[in-house]
Amino acid sequence: MDTLPTLVLGNVTLQAGRVVDITLAGGRVAHAGAGQGTTEYINCSGYLVVPAAIDMHVHMRGGTQSAKEDWKSGSMSALAGGVTVVVDQPNTLPSIDTPQRLGDRVCDAQVNSLCHFAINSSVTAKTPLEEMWQAGAMAFGETFFAPSSYGDVIGDAHLSLAMDRIHAVDGLLTIHAEEVSKTPPDTGLLSHDQVRSPEGEFLAVKAVQRLNKRGCRLHFCHLSTKRSIDAASGSVEVTPHHLFLSLEDFENTDAFGKVNPPLRNEKERKQLFSRWDRIDIIASDHAPHTRAEKTGDFSRAPSGIPGVETMMPLLLARVIEGKISLQSVIEKTSYKPAEVLGIPRAGFSVGDRADFAIYPKIPGPITTEMLHSKCDWTPFEGHMSLFPTTVIMGGKIVYQDGEFFTPEPHWFSGKGLIKNTGTTWP
Repeated sequence: MDTLPTLVLGNVTLQAGRVVDITLAGGRVAHAGAGQGTTEYINCSGYLVVPAAIDMHVHMRGGTQSAKEDWKSGSMSALAGGVTVVVDQPNTLPSIDTPQRLGDRVCDAQVNSLCHFAINSSVTAKTPLEEMWQAGAMAFGETFFAPSSYGDVIGDAHLSLAMDRIHAVDGLLTIHAEEVSKTPPDTGLLSHDQVRSPEGEFLAVKAVQRLNKRGCRLHFCHLSTKRSIDAASGSVEVTPHHLFLSLEDFENTDAFGKVNPPLRNEKERKQLFSRWDRIDIIASDHAPHTRAEKTGDFSRAPSGIPGVETMMPLLLARVIEGKISLQSVIEKTSYKPAEVLGIPRAGFSVGDRADFAIYPKIPGPITTEMLHSKCDWTPFEGHMSLFPTTVIMGGKIVYQDGEFFTPEPHWFSGKGLIKNTGTTWP
């Protein structure tokens, strides 16, 4: 063992049923078997020990939008929900469309984030994509094939050219695929579902793939229908709000349910859930807006739902209920995101990142008061959940029983910067 152990997770039950001690050292898993050489020990008997999640779709706001969220509050939410890596989307104000703005965003996160992070580049007709890649963008997008609250729309010709350029640097393009109709008037959740229809989402997925002439790697964000998932090539992302919420859960003019793509009806939601095995990644699309913004006129209210803190708790409650398997949740929230992004994965094998969350097995209801987002609301009020008692990042406890401890967060830069500078991740 090259470095001294920092922590032993004792009596961890692995998926195959074997019970082991996991020894952590140097930010990695050093041994799985009998605990070795440390006085700091956590007895995990009776708990779920899960590799910490990567949420590869969050909007941490900040700047002029700091009343909604900032790096400190958003990363606190992440850790308290069992997430140790977040991938921030570039539709900030102003958007992340120059190397300077990317660098400024990284500096902000390095000072204020409690969890590991990566940052994506925007994709517009004017974005210097190659320079963004060399500056450390993790991926390109969320790229808006349809307008959203703060997203710059890209047209067909520019998107096709962008795909060619991103393919040339071996980058990943993430896509927000929708078509938006001008009718009917967007005055409630029912009309919002029609304006941004299931059919429009399906057609947008197909159109993006037709434009991808050279085989650029694609990741489809927050698909909301079974038909869209079945049509998509590349990796597929779905959110907890599309899996667990439907139009019928809200009054028609309740903007707390307004999100892009929209919540669908209960029949569509169930069909989406039926494609669980095809879904590659669960991500929150954490998009906080203030309570005041959401209680205004529906047509003017911004679209978006907070979710980085509730994503894993909601999924693990379904595990306890027997509706989905623990292994599938680990695959979709930890292993597959790491694979798609190309970063070291957290896990139980020697050499894996030593990021874990420890959960009790008794679900309880979500309340807004227990959450850490500045936006101060959740659409999942009352939903059953499992929140972690302890979160470990880099082999050290960073959250336990509601208290945060001094973390050592890391910027996971994209491969363009790594190749350009010869640096490596820890």
